[in-house]
Amino acid sequence: MLIRYGYEITLTCPQPTALVCLLSIHDERGPDIRSPETFFTTPPVPSTVYRDLFGNRCRRLVATPGDFMMWGDATLEDSGLPTPAMTAAREVPVPELPDDCLIYLLGSRYCETDRLSQIAWDRFGAIPPGWGRVQAICDFVHTHIRFDYTQARSTRSAFEAYQEGVGVCRDFAHLALTFCRCLNIPARYVNGHLGDIGVPVVDPMDFSAWIEVYLDGRWHAFDPRNNVPRIGRIVVARGRDAADIPLINSFGPHVLKSFRVWTYEVPDVAVVPTPWAALPDERYS
Repeated sequence: MLIRYGYEITLTCPQPTALVCLLSIHDERGPDIRSPETFFTTPPVPSTVYRDLFGNRCRRLVATPGDFMMWGDATLEDSGLPTPAMTAAREVPVPELPDDCLIYLLGSRYCETDRLSQIAWDRFGAIPPGWGRVQAICDFVHTHIRFDYTQARSTRSAFEAYQEGVGVCRDFAHLALTFCRCLNIPARYVNGHLGDIGVPVVDPMDFSAWIEVYLDGRWHAFDPRNNVPRIGRIVVARGRDAADIPLINSFGPHVLKSFRVWTYEVPDVAVVPTPWAALPDERYS
């Protein structure tokens, strides 16, 4: 299937304000692009793209004073299949983990492994290691936290989400991945597009957060917020937690004036494939 995705974000800035934005999809989906990303701003400003320490595509630009709009849109091809469940996947002992997995065992800004370690072992320590234990963690988080968009708070940590029992998708993700890390299972935070494909449509649409867990030599997606296989996950960025991959990192004051996201299936119409490597990598305008 073909999936069109994009965003329109308007900020109001009192002065010229430097921004770093993580809004473009991850390089791994480059071969799937069928209609390349169109990006522009109003007023128009130049921008550059670089990759951060986690391999995410980051866009640098300076917003003009007043209302400043950023708009991006693209279409990619997707298998149309739900996220697979590899129920036989095993945990990898810490001494056998690749070096680059070790950072995802440690505490981070929103994931207090020290405060949740005993709780994790008390609740999940007796469950046989592997996929089933990670799924048990997601099952618990899915029922323990009540989703409430009006209760979103940018400073809420995993421990606070556990105590308060309320939050949004990032809180579900933070708590689940922290429990995994407490049990010596590498887990990382992901944000991206997840449209209502194959499920009832829920408005308004937003960016989504889920987790990836390292089992049996590869990373697997788990979604404690929805907790069912979904179609059309499009990764934008990965990190230790939400602090590593904010959608917009602003180096100055601003107000979010409007925010619109779209992700939906489109007809299989003729599009012009553009090799990812051929896209302008260093400068966009």
